[in-house]
Amino acid sequence: MSPSAVRRAIAGSAVATVVLSLAACGSDSDSAEASGGSGETQTVTVGTLRGQPHFYAPFLYEDHAVDGVEFEVVTLDSTPALTDAVSSGTVDFAITGITATISGISQDRDLTIVASAADGGSGFIGGDDIQSVADLAGKKVGYIQGSAPEVAMRLILAENDVDPSSLELVAVPPPEMASAFNSGSVDAFFGTEIAVSLATAAGGHAITDPYDTPIGKVNIGLVTTGSMVTDDPELVQKVVDTHAATTEYMTDNIDEWLPEMVQEFGGDQAVLESALENFWLRADLSEEYQGQVEALAGAMVDLGLIETAPTADELVDASFAPES
Repeated sequence: MSPSAVRRAIAGSAVATVVLSLAACGSDSDSAEASGGSGETQTVTVGTLRGQPHFYAPFLYEDHAVDGVEFEVVTLDSTPALTDAVSSGTVDFAITGITATISGISQDRDLTIVASAADGGSGFIGGDDIQSVADLAGKKVGYIQGSAPEVAMRLILAENDVDPSSLELVAVPPPEMASAFNSGSVDAFFGTEIAVSLATAAGGHAITDPYDTPIGKVNIGLVTTGSMVTDDPELVQKVVDTHAATTEYMTDNIDEWLPEMVQEFGGDQAVLESALENFWLRADLSEEYQGQVEALAGAMVDLGLIETAPTADELVDASFAPES
């Protein structure tokens, strides 16, 4: 195992300790400020999901870290849990879902998107008897409740004049989506990777382009608090610079880091490679991206997922991210 893999394995085994100790501190910047201001190395905690390639960047941050900052990785079970961890101060930053972040900000939680992380990762998949969106009428359709794919699904149904009430919509957790489709529990689904690649490998096919909506390919981003941005913008810049260098490396060197991820967390490498073809790793916050994030917030209001839509300025601080 490489030195970086050893470090990450040690970090992974210490996750529970890290979460407990940080929760006891009760401040969103306690760990980041522990050695700040004295010229010493600052330790930053970053939350992410375990064993998913588009969430893997934090495990590689240490290899691309800017001088003066080191990282501890905390794994949680869902993107809402990650945004909760950021807003509560359990972690300093997180790679987390944009939808969960918008939901948190709409509830006046102190969250700010400071970089993108990965676009895409969605698919609208059906069996042989479903060749178009119109064919979904009367079918069981799986979806991830409260997610960006749900928003995209409902936008696509409206665009194709398909009334959602004509479908049997079934809320399915992401880890169970592929098995639900393969077993026939649902006839089609709008979900995320790696379920999309697993279902496609088992004979499913894309019903339509999942990204042909105003929200585009928006998926996950690097999130911190507004307090962190105000109190330590230099540290935020270092973290974003590290994130940008890491995502650039990951884009160009999948053959290096993916086998290491599989070795650490398991999984079918061929399926994960297929999933990565449906992801676009990035760090910038282009004007187009900000517009798509704002469109996602507006669509969430229309669907009743949130009451009010935050503006792009309330959601995103683009001053740290690299140019597109």
